[in-house]
Amino acid sequence: MSFLGKMFGRGEKGNPVTTGEAIQKLRETEEMLNKKQDFLEKKIEAELANARKNAKTNKRSALQALKRKKKFEAQLQQIDGTLSTIEMQREALESANTNTAVLTTMSEAAKALKKAHADLDVDKVHDMMDDIAEQQDVAKEISEAISNPVAFGQDYDEDDLEAELDALGEELEIEQQKDLDEKLLEVGPAVPSNLPEVPSAEPAKAKAKPKAEEEDPDMAELAAWAS
Repeated sequence: MSFLGKMFGRGEKGNPVTTGEAIQKLRETEEMLNKKQDFLEKKIEAELANARKNAKTNKRSALQALKRKKKFEAQLQQIDGTLSTIEMQREALESANTNTAVLTTMSEAAKALKKAHADLDVDKVHDMMDDIAEQQDVAKEISEAISNPVAFGQDYDEDDLEAELDALGEELEIEQQKDLDEKLLEVGPAVPSNLPEVPSAEPAKAKAKPKAEEEDPDMAELAAWAS
């Protein structure tokens, strides 16, 4: 009986275990060995403490404790090796399981794609695309025919319309300039409306000089000398 058969409780002639079952069994075995590993580590610590305790008072007991410690350490080392082997085997099985799932999915996808293309023909697809393009062209021509107002007698020459529009623009500019000139001619110099009235009375005569100023002899002499 093989190692896996012994571990999983199945004979060589029995049905082979699945990848998932093998991974689960390996995980359970790892968990069991980890617990045993913890147990052995505690036993080693206990025997080491017993040897230290009896090192001076009971040498025989101390030696027996060291022997048991060595035995537990050997078992612990063996478990470490077994755990490494199981871990590598579990990782290999997990990788194989992943690859199997991926390949199965890809195979199913390929079958589905093949089934989807079973009723399709490349030449038919090209013909269909040509028909679609042709119908699009027909639809475009129909839209252009519907939007063209020729059928209702509304076919106008664009150049004639542009020329008429330019003429209307020139007439409008001439009329605006004419109106502006007329307004400028009507406007005269601004005359204030609140100017004072022109006086009708004659201006008052200048007042006569004081008599004393006319009869001053010094002023008369000065005037005579200056003349």
